[in-house]
Amino acid sequence: MDFKTPELRTVNVTRYVTPLREGGSLPAIAGADDDFLYVIKFRGAGQGVKALIAELIGGEIARALGLKIPEIVFANLDTAFGRTEPDEEIQDLLKASVGLNLGLHYLSGAITFDPAVTIVDAKLASQIVWLDCLLTNVDRTPRNTNMLTWNKELWLIDHGAALYFHHSWDNWKEQAVRPFLQVKDHVLLSKATELETVDAEFKSILTAELIHSIVSLVPDEWIKGEWLEDPDEVRSVYTQFLETRLAASAIFVEEAKHARE
Repeated sequence: MDFKTPELRTVNVTRYVTPLREGGSLPAIAGADDDFLYVIKFRGAGQGVKALIAELIGGEIARALGLKIPEIVFANLDTAFGRTEPDEEIQDLLKASVGLNLGLHYLSGAITFDPAVTIVDAKLASQIVWLDCLLTNVDRTPRNTNMLTWNKELWLIDHGAALYFHHSWDNWKEQAVRPFLQVKDHVLLSKATELETVDAEFKSILTAELIHSIVSLVPDEWIKGEWLEDPDEVRSVYTQFLETRLAASAIFVEEAKHARE
């Protein structure tokens, strides 16, 4: 797979359509000035910009690996937006989210993945399990699969709970080489019988150049609102975490195999 520097478009949110009352972050379907609908993840939600960073990095890594991800865009929210919103909770969220947020292209007509209905082959299951072990994504369980079936294909959504090392920043080196114990709850683990093959293939794709280019997409605006360090220093930690974890992938592959057995 040839290296291609990822690019994200920026859209301006023009209308609030409806909230998606799932969890505590209150994402919403909203229209933008390009006439498309997006699922907007707001910086003013409880998880803050770290959830947006995890969504951005996790989603673009998945895309680079050839998995299906809705287009991710930066979604700009003007100060005047939401003033007429009657719901006080939503109005407060919109006021706290002025500036750059994150949007995922809305897959109209998509249905939630049901493992009892849709059969996933061993290779694809192994790819998704491997990805979530790399990203330490705790949120792909039977209770909440965070996958959609759209146009007869499996699409991955919602990586905001990934990269949870950034919630306790100081020991990232230790966390980078830990096994991913939560893989035991992964909805596709029982099908993931080709992890070693996928490990070799995906490690050849995720070059240092590619990881750096994906992490470099994280805006200064998000970092400055959360860390005292220089934005380049913060992005460097994300890059080093991913490179370290990738180099130690045998640890999380063995844990996944053990959990499956």
